[in-house]
Amino acid sequence: MKMLRIAILRLAIVGLAAAPVLANAQSVANSGNSSDTAVLSASSTHPELAYASPTQKTKLHNYFFDTFGPYPIVGAAFSAGINQAESTPPEWKQGAEGYGKRFGSNFTIAAVSTTTRYALSEAFREDTLYYRCECKGMLPRLSHALISTFTARRGDDGNRVFSFPALVAPYTGTMTAVYAWYPGRYGAMDGLRMGNYSLLGYMGGNIALEFLYRGPHSWRSRMHLNNGHGAPNPGSNP
Repeated sequence: MKMLRIAILRLAIVGLAAAPVLANAQSVANSGNSSDTAVLSASSTHPELAYASPTQKTKLHNYFFDTFGPYPIVGAAFSAGINQAESTPPEWKQGAEGYGKRFGSNFTIAAVSTTTRYALSEAFREDTLYYRCECKGMLPRLSHALISTFTARRGDDGNRVFSFPALVAPYTGTMTAVYAWYPGRYGAMDGLRMGNYSLLGYMGGNIALEFLYRGPHSWRSRMHLNNGHGAPNPGSNP
């Protein structure tokens, strides 16, 4: 339950990041060169946005934002506060030193997971950014957000496939923590358990990107609080 509360808190922080930079990149690509754009092979029940593969520059920008931007820092800080209040793990004790260890641990877990996600997506030639659904209704959009947690785009037409990088990434950070810097009593089962909550965090982030984004003129965009993880189309779903 402690880890679940931390995961829910991280979802709220990720939700604030639902105004992605890639919206501009897609808009330029769609208007500048029609040959680079393909209609997605989506069903009529879950239609999606016209697809344009992000450039390497955009991917790199997104990676640095998702890894070292304000949201992972704030998320690590809040999570460390909860860990501190609950003395998790107790071996790290209290005080500034204990908080620093917990903050560094949470931030590094997220960084390892994000790096794994981007590295493996490059190796598998997948696009793991989030693309909002053009379908109507809460249940279809919720279904799209949940399915997108385990899938990615591949090829010039953005064909949706099951994503090994998306599934593995949440567990790499927690397993690394367990065997690299957590107290010795922690083992693989603890890493898997914490990874499950990280996966829920990705899932909640996709739900936030699906339902909270309101276009490039939203208050988050005006405050330059953009996140490259999603790629919605300006002017789509209200």
